[in-house]
Parts: sequence; C-alpha cells; structure tokens
Amino acid sequence: MLKLDDRDLQILKVLANEARISKADLAKKINLSPSPCWKRLERLEKAGIIEGYHARISLKQVAPHVTVFVTIELEHHRAEYFQRFEQAIRDRDEITACWAIGGGLDYLLQIVTRDIDTYQRLIDDLLDQGLGVVRYFTYVMTKAVKTGTSLPLDLLAPAIATNAGEAVTGETE
Repeated sequence: MLKLDDRDLQILKVLANEARISKADLAKKINLSPSPCWKRLERLEKAGIIEGYHARISLKQVAPHVTVFVTIELEHHRAEYFQRFEQAIRDRDEITACWAIGGGLDYLLQIVTRDIDTYQRLIDDLLDQGLGVVRYFTYVMTKAVKTGTSLPLDLLAPAIATNAGEAVTGETE
C-alpha cells in the first residue's frame, strides 16, 4: 500500500469535492508549488488511489426514473456461480452499482430504470438466465437523504500523520 502523508490527503479531499479544479488552483489550495503537486497527483493516479474524475448528474433534472436497491442471495456459494452472476451484472447498464456483501445475503445492487415495470422486466430477465438467484428483496428509494463523493479520509487514515514526509521527499513546498 502506498504511504500517504497529510499533503496527499489534502489533494484527495479537494479532488473529492472539486474534481474539475485546475492543477494550479489545486496546488494553491494545498499550499504547495505546482510541480510537486503535479508529481503527487500523478503518483496517486498511477497507484490507483485516484480511480477517475466524474460529474454528479441530477437524474431528476434529466428524466423520470426510479432507483431501486436489491439484495440478492445465490443458491450456490462456489466461485463459478459468483463469477457467472457478476459477469451478468456487469453487462447491464441499468445496474449502476453492485457490491458483494456478507451477513447472510450475497449482493447489494443499485438499479436505475425508467419505472417499476422496467425494473421488474430486468429482474425477470436475470432470473431467466439461470444465475442461481434463490431470493431477492427490492427496496425502492423514495428520496435521497445523503449522497456525494466525499469520503471521511481523516477518520479512515489516522496513521497518516505519523507517516508524514515518508511518502515523497525532495520537493519544494
């Protein structure tokens, strides 16, 4: 795992909220000269810590839709069944997120469709594929209470302060 220091965390926090910020403005915001800031940014991207830059779209401004969360339990718990199910999920654009979970159920899916009827046709299609779905539960989202891309980086990485300065050396600040 790449060791991160306070400056790396600052970069991540700014980008999580302002992905379109210019590199010059990013450097100013974290009080670092542009060249070392750019090197840090490149290092974070190459290490896979920064996976991409995204726009958050307000779907209610674009088109009528329904967001549904679905828990799935598979009949068989062998690698080939999980792999087959996961491949089928990857092929469906309506399934916007899928997480393998523990605690009695196998997957949590986030699905966005035009309406409930379209959602049900998607589920029927998945069931018809013989993916081993033994049980599923549907939860229709009625309103978004909290969404966003910000992560509690300060809470997740308290040891970073003890690693300050180890990650990148020889830079002009």
